[in-house]
Amino acid sequence: MKSKTKNLRTLTTEDELYDLWILLSRTRHAFYRARQKELAQYGISVREAGVLYVIDMLGQKATPTEIARWFIQEPHSVSELVSRMEKRDLVRKAKDLARRNLVRVELTDKGKEALRYSLKRETVHSIMAALSASERHQLAGYLKTIRDKALEEFDKR
Repeated sequence: MKSKTKNLRTLTTEDELYDLWILLSRTRHAFYRARQKELAQYGISVREAGVLYVIDMLGQKATPTEIARWFIQEPHSVSELVSRMEKRDLVRKAKDLARRNLVRVELTDKGKEALRYSLKRETVHSIMAALSASERHQLAGYLKTIRDKALEEFDKR
């Protein structure tokens, strides 16, 4: 009886590309879970930590739409997350005085404290230290190339 599993030496290019995509997805998931575990001690999620960081970075330009652009997500998804964060007093939404239909997002004192905790990033440093500086630089280049191609494909559809 023949085995239904493929011998690694006979994989087609398509299979190799898909396997690489799966490896990238699983790596991201494992990294995400390790970071989530680290942030759980502070009562925030990876997504919340990311939003806090982007709001701080954008300053007065922080709106749900701008935050969504940063994460390559739909604005309504980010708006829902921001609303949940507002209920937890991590952020505050305020109407823009110049453009009344625009909502600005700012950090509360509790949000600033959560941001400070999230900046520790020990898990990120530990995991990324598995690569040399040269390997990290190469990886960054490869990931940017893949990201740009993925965005190009997304824009086609």
